[in-house]
Amino acid sequence: QDQLVESGGGLVQSGDSLRLSCAVSTSTFGLYIMGWFRQAPGKEREFVAAISRSGGSTVYADSVKGRFTVSRDNAKNMVYLQMSSLKPEDTAVYYCAADYNYGLPRKTPSEYDHWGQGTQVTVSS
Repeated sequence: QDQLVESGGGLVQSGDSLRLSCAVSTSTFGLYIMGWFRQAPGKEREFVAAISRSGGSTVYADSVKGRFTVSRDNAKNMVYLQMSSLKPEDTAVYYCAADYNYGLPRKTPSEYDHWGQGTQVTVSS
């Protein structure tokens, strides 16, 4: 069964940077659209960023455009989320997700087939 494991979360101050990583245990990683989502206490899980199978197309939520960058390394079965200029409103559990599909990345959680367990990101004022 395919497995996704996130890492890199932690406690930082406003304006700091973090890089999240997601390791995917599958022999067909290059056939998945990869996405990042986040969920804060009492709120719905929301879309953050996603990247197409080859890495040629990326999609971002308006709230993170210009601050976050999603990338992937298909030779290593890895996807990354580089987060800069972090704000307290970015505090959430961040999830990596995989969509066995092609084309432009999807933005809704229901489109994704596999999920990691999440990593906590906390940004203090």
